[in-house]
Amino acid sequence: MILSPSLLSADCGHLAETLKNLEEAGVKWVHWDVMDGQFVPNITFGQHVIKGLRPASGLFFDVHLMIESPERYLADFKAAGADMLVVHAEATVHLQRTLAEIRRLGMKAGAALNPATPLSVLDYVLDDLDMVLVMSVNPGFGGQKFLPATLRKVAELRAKLNDAGRSDCLIQVDGGVNLENTGALVQAGANVLVSGSAFFGHPPFSERLAAFTAAAC
Repeated sequence: MILSPSLLSADCGHLAETLKNLEEAGVKWVHWDVMDGQFVPNITFGQHVIKGLRPASGLFFDVHLMIESPERYLADFKAAGADMLVVHAEATVHLQRTLAEIRRLGMKAGAALNPATPLSVLDYVLDDLDMVLVMSVNPGFGGQKFLPATLRKVAELRAKLNDAGRSDCLIQVDGGVNLENTGALVQAGANVLVSGSAFFGHPPFSERLAAFTAAAC
């Protein structure tokens, strides 16, 4: 299990220090929630913030684009230092083209699905994916309550990927992830868990990472 702490819940006044502390604690990934105020009712940081902080961190930058028409900015986020770009299936008209372009630019490619979006939208892009992000809350704000239907969706997605010969494709879950549901999510087939307030609200980072790792077993 990979834990990808969401910087949406971090102290934005000390992001460089936070990234350094996460790395020292043994965290490998960090999750950037990029919001535009249109696809979701919130605005956060963009490519310029990521670019400014990239030299301060060796962490894997897992960038979740909650923006309309994300294909407009793929090259910008590559230049900013993103290692993976995740786009919403609901936000881009040509999902396959967008995923293929992310890979062409040299990044890992992921597709995110809102809670009510069916898995069938992925049927013809499975070969273009490195990861699928299953939203376990409606995107836009941190601190929301986990939607229980997510467990069945993750299990169905894992079966779908395995049947298609894509057992290597990662499944990420984002929204309301905590120590109480981590074990069930991993058992259902999730590989990567995003945690915001349930992680950053309980320092020190090394001990919280250890707690999530133990909960996943």
